[in-house]
Amino acid sequence: MCLIEQTPSIETRRLTLRSPAPGDESRLAELMADFDIARMTSRVPHPYGLADAAEFIGRAQGRDPRTDHNFLLEHEDEGVVGGLGLFTPPGQPLEVGYWVGKPFWGRGFASEALTGALAWAGRDWKKRYIVAGHFSDNPASGAVLCKAGFLYTGEVQHRHSLARGEAAPTRMMVWLA
Repeated sequence: MCLIEQTPSIETRRLTLRSPAPGDESRLAELMADFDIARMTSRVPHPYGLADAAEFIGRAQGRDPRTDHNFLLEHEDEGVVGGLGLFTPPGQPLEVGYWVGKPFWGRGFASEALTGALAWAGRDWKKRYIVAGHFSDNPASGAVLCKAGFLYTGEVQHRHSLARGEAAPTRMMVWLA
């Protein structure tokens, strides 16, 4: 019998990156209900409620761990503060996306989580090439990606945002292990 690797738990200085699980719905719905969060993502609808959170958790638990991993960013004192996903769109390279709840902006959680996830992806998951993009009107996300070692490719794609209901210019970046 072959066992498939499950999403690991990754420890950083202040955070634990762990799999989403039943019981996380309320916190996810609370943080993701903020349009300022949802509009900076491609896949998060707005409004966002408990049913959306439950559906996300179900999808995360059903993902193939050879190609995809979803993490919640958990702080010892604050609980869940954000999320990070490593996913492989059909026919595309591995991509990373992340978000942090508005009450936790400016505290370095995104940079810390991304750096920890990339270290794990390179060391344990043996990934050498990961892409990311940030909407052009979200330079803070670009700064997080640069801090983690991503480089701009010069390519701008127009990617759909569920929350915005339209495509937005997306500056593409790449990380090489």
